[in-house]
Amino acid sequence: MSLAERTRPAEKPRKSARVRERQPRITDEHGRRIRGWELVLRYLLLLGVLALTIGPFLWQLSTSLKGPTEDIFSAPPKFLPGDPTLHNYERVADTIPVWDYALNSLKVAAANVVTNCVGAALAGYALARLRYRGRRVATLVFILAMLVPVEGIIIAQFTTMRELGLNNTLVGVLLPGCVSALNVLLMRNAFLNLPYEIEEAAFVDGANVWQRFHRIALPAVRGTLAVVAIFAFMGAWDDFLWPLIVLSDPSRFTLTIGLNYLHGTFANDERLVAAGTIIAVAPLIVLFACLQRYFFRGVGEGAVKG
Repeated sequence: MSLAERTRPAEKPRKSARVRERQPRITDEHGRRIRGWELVLRYLLLLGVLALTIGPFLWQLSTSLKGPTEDIFSAPPKFLPGDPTLHNYERVADTIPVWDYALNSLKVAAANVVTNCVGAALAGYALARLRYRGRRVATLVFILAMLVPVEGIIIAQFTTMRELGLNNTLVGVLLPGCVSALNVLLMRNAFLNLPYEIEEAAFVDGANVWQRFHRIALPAVRGTLAVVAIFAFMGAWDDFLWPLIVLSDPSRFTLTIGLNYLHGTFANDERLVAAGTIIAVAPLIVLFACLQRYFFRGVGEGAVKG
């Protein structure tokens, strides 16, 4: 037997081993292999969660695009509109001054974003980096403030706004939520994750507290600031109970209160209500789409230390 014939049988298992090595392996974040049925189960669970979260919004969008001749209560339900139309959105503008209400909501939400970003950043930095007596007590106060339901203090808030003469004003809508305890704690946790050595080096170079806050600490937590901005905007834009209590002039109504007038006493047009809902949700989608990369990065900034 020649040398070539002796080596041929040994080459075949090597080639098959190479083929097995080239086959793609699906692994998780820890490098462990995921079986096929586990992967299918995960995707089924994700699709189920997606249907529960996105399904109602898509149904409202579909209802807002359906014409008056389409039956929205048919069985089985028809998801796609047969003749899509934007007439329902025009009817919303004809029924209520929706753009004036949206402008009022935008004023309150924009001001709420500014006050929460500035106030939460300052308070969070003070709780995380400054050394003073009573710091732990102050942190505990913010934690306890999160445990108090809004309904339990809403009468006290209304009495305070009345004594200040801010009833029936947009400032009265803004003031109780201008700095949220949750946002303060988010900023505190984000500042706690920053290495102390960086600020110590800046202190040696002669930087004061404001310079260390503005030039070193604040740029490092931009992701958490985006999270605070999104939470503040959503909280002010979606708020219904407090504006309903403090406002009485229809010209100062926010969008959530104005959309309530799309419901009739004896009859409701679900297409009209669905169109108003889409108008109210659209700014939130745009805001999240613009800040989503900062949002997911910011969630991790304040999730390590507490």
